[in-house]
Amino acid sequence: MSRRSCSRGIAGFTLIEALVALAIVAAVLSSIGAVIATTVKGTRSIDQRLALAGAAETLLAALPARNLLKPGRQSGELAGHRWRIDVAPLNVAAQDVPQTSPFVPLAVNMRLQAPGGPAIQLTTVRLVPKVAE
Repeated sequence: MSRRSCSRGIAGFTLIEALVALAIVAAVLSSIGAVIATTVKGTRSIDQRLALAGAAETLLAALPARNLLKPGRQSGELAGHRWRIDVAPLNVAAQDVPQTSPFVPLAVNMRLQAPGGPAIQLTTVRLVPKVAE
């Protein structure tokens, strides 16, 4: 930047130069602020997903034992998270399941929603003993 001297011999920046410098500083600070805001939003999203995953793990661990699991629907709330679990026979072609198999596959479909709105859905298969006919 150029320096101009006054009639008294005092050197300094012009008003235009100072305003341009302030505008550059403001642009850099706003860019940094945008990056920080994006990082905070991403961190919150990760925290919500981790809380959902933890609640889902707790619910899956609390499912009845293999021999007690029955088809049907359960729902409730855990730590503010609303959940629903549907257990139904898995639609498998007859040729895919050996007749000698001692187990029947059940589809366990869980939907879990956080208080803030995000939701996850998990589907797994549990093998339960065949009921004697």
